Amino acid sequence: MQRSLLAVIFGTFTLRLSTGLTGALLAYYLEELPRHGGPRVESIVVGFYGATFFVAELALSPFFGPLADRWGYHRVMQFGPIFGGIAVVLTGITTNLWLLGSTRLLEGASTAASVPSILGFIAIVTAADEQLRGRAVARFEAATLAGLGVGLVAAGPLYTIFGPGAFFLNAGLYCGSFLIYRLGVVDPRSEHHLGDAPPSYGWSRYRQLLGSSHVWLLAPTWIAINAAIGLWTTQSLFQLVRAPDPRFADQMLMGGFDRLLVSAGLAVGLLIFFAGLLYWGNRFKSMRRTTIIFYGVAGGAALVFFAALVNHSGTQPPIVPITLALGAVGGLFVLAGATPAALGLLADISERYPHDRGAIMGLYSVFLALGQISGSLLGGAAAQVRGIDGLLGGTLVLLAIALIPLYRLRRYEHEVGAGETSTLSNGRPPGQADLPGGSA
Repeated sequence: MQRSLLAVIFGTFTLRLSTGLTGALLAYYLEELPRHGGPRVESIVVGFYGATFFVAELALSPFFGPLADRWGYHRVMQFGPIFGGIAVVLTGITTNLWLLGSTRLLEGASTAASVPSILGFIAIVTAADEQLRGRAVARFEAATLAGLGVGLVAAGPLYTIFGPGAFFLNAGLYCGSFLIYRLGVVDPRSEHHLGDAPPSYGWSRYRQLLGSSHVWLLAPTWIAINAAIGLWTTQSLFQLVRAPDPRFADQMLMGGFDRLLVSAGLAVGLLIFFAGLLYWGNRFKSMRRTTIIFYGVAGGAALVFFAALVNHSGTQPPIVPITLALGAVGGLFVLAGATPAALGLLADISERYPHDRGAIMGLYSVFLALGQISGSLLGGAAAQVRGIDGLLGGTLVLLAIALIPLYRLRRYEHEVGAGETSTLSNGRPPGQADLPGGSA
């Protein structure tokens, strides 16, 4: 793999580590905010903060994606660590809920700037090498998940030792990400000697790109899966460590857990998910990607089923919840294949628009944000009403919704990334779009 591509992957890991660390530290900070002079925080506020992050990502990705196509992926990907560093410093110095909400907007801007430019970089560098694309996409997803996971796991010990001071340590990690992108990456346009000027730039062109039927084949299922994940990413830590709610005394997982124990559990879950990611990533050549997505949804449903049983096994001997937890682990392993399979399909779609890879790959953030916003808001309300049971029920509903459009996507899967090359790509008729490193 080229040096620049390796630097981008490693920079993705460090940037996502900072993002995951910020989110988890904020959950712990909000739980004890009254000790630092702030107000008591309810579950619905935590859900609102999660949604705020993804509102910013959703609103700004359509801006930064085309901007990366015009200005260069290398230049725009450096904006992300700058926004994130500012956000995390502000988080550590305030207890004002409105100002804390504004830091979530800055964190969302960080992701909105980084992800479209990074994925556009990967798409253009791997355009002439399918094997390299497969490895790069899998490593991007692995770096993303590993970074977020390590950040979540590290947050418990760091907050226990440093308290709110851990936010300032995280600012140093953002500086490291900036240096990796600044010094380790060369713009792919210069690497591939692309002299053609990019096509027209602006919102009208972005609307044209969104008008492609192939772009939206993937959207409904991916949004629903991201909503199911988002329902947990904004609520699980807060619900596990908060003071137990007497309304949900029958739920074993409802509050009172030590931060270090939660971090250990997250570490185990991360390892299982990472193993599943590697396993299903190696099945892309032998299995249809929609098949892997279907298995992922089924695995998520199994995870919910066994987690619900664990949640209500508090009066049983310890061997019972341990055995049930193994079933949940199996569901998590299968669930891991869904997101990289969807990302691979999106990379294939980007081949139709060689001058707009940043804009097309930026839809990763759009679909992710739409799902996470929905999941965050639903998760806050569900946890407020029924605690962990509410989160599990909401997850099951969202996974069922994800299955509805999957059949249609499967019918048209063979067309994604092949055939009809839009005249949007460079103004030429279908089939005559130039690709980096060769012709269509």
